[in-house]
Amino acid sequence: MALVLHAGNTNKNAFKALIAAEYSGVKVELVKNFEMGVSNKSPEFLKMNPIGKVPVLETPDGPVFESNAIARYVTRLKADNPLYGSTLIEYAHIEQWIDFGSLEIDANILRWFIPRVGFAVYLPLAEEAAISALKRALGALDTHLASNTYLVGHSVTLADIIMTCNLVMGFSRVMTKSFTSEFPHVERYFWTMVNQPNFRKILGEVKQAESVPPVQSSKKPSQPKEPKHKDEPKKEAKKEAKKEPAKPKVAEAAEEEEAPKPKPKNPLDLLPPSKMVLDDWKRLYSNTKTNFREVAIKGISFFPCFIYAAHGKICAFPCLLSTYGCLVSFCLGCG
Repeated sequence: MALVLHAGNTNKNAFKALIAAEYSGVKVELVKNFEMGVSNKSPEFLKMNPIGKVPVLETPDGPVFESNAIARYVTRLKADNPLYGSTLIEYAHIEQWIDFGSLEIDANILRWFIPRVGFAVYLPLAEEAAISALKRALGALDTHLASNTYLVGHSVTLADIIMTCNLVMGFSRVMTKSFTSEFPHVERYFWTMVNQPNFRKILGEVKQAESVPPVQSSKKPSQPKEPKHKDEPKKEAKKEAKKEPAKPKVAEAAEEEEAPKPKPKNPLDLLPPSKMVLDDWKRLYSNTKTNFREVAIKGISFFPCFIYAAHGKICAFPCLLSTYGCLVSFCLGCG
């Protein structure tokens, strides 16, 4: 049974296994008529990868998903494959750069590109952070490539294949010449890789992006538009509204509110104005050393109180507290 790779023919993650297959002499067929969003939602596909992501490699021993795992599997099919180096330390360095390319290069390119084409919410600060992290990673890669033609050793390895496929997205979509010129060794490395025969056979001609894609709004289902004849009266109404002077917002809000209901009259309003100077009495009371009752009676004899006491009785006794209302539960007038 031939190995069948389920993915679209432009999927850069699928390219990893296809290029590794070319170097390893392994036959991998790309499934025909694969339609993203349809083929990967079919019951047959979901049996191979329950979350419906691509690529998936169909093998005699069962399916394999995750692009790096697929590329490793294809590489392992050839015994002593030079794509995996010749020593244990070379193998470790190959795995090191595979992880670096995925976590530091590919991830940040996607964080930059995906929101700009509307497949995620665009946040300027998030883009700035992604670009900053990408530049940091490319700087580290550039430093390594300043004294190395390839990532590991003196020939192409699986690390170069995966790193280059990750860089393809960046170079062709968002990383313009003005951006990549800061990393001359990365530029030299990338163009050297994509022009290798086995790379070019799978990737075709790669062209660098001339500009960064403009920001698009997140993709949402389109809503049906109303017929034009319904809009015409609205336009006329808008024109008439423009002619009228704009009303202040406060006045508009006041018009919308109902007129306040008249408040009931306060019984205290019927009382004559008090002739008592409260401060004089307070001063007299405060300075009194004895005869507090007499001073208090003088103070409360200025005018009558006709308000409700705290305990619900009507008080007709002259009381100082009539100025404020009875605040006590007893007094000389109602006990």
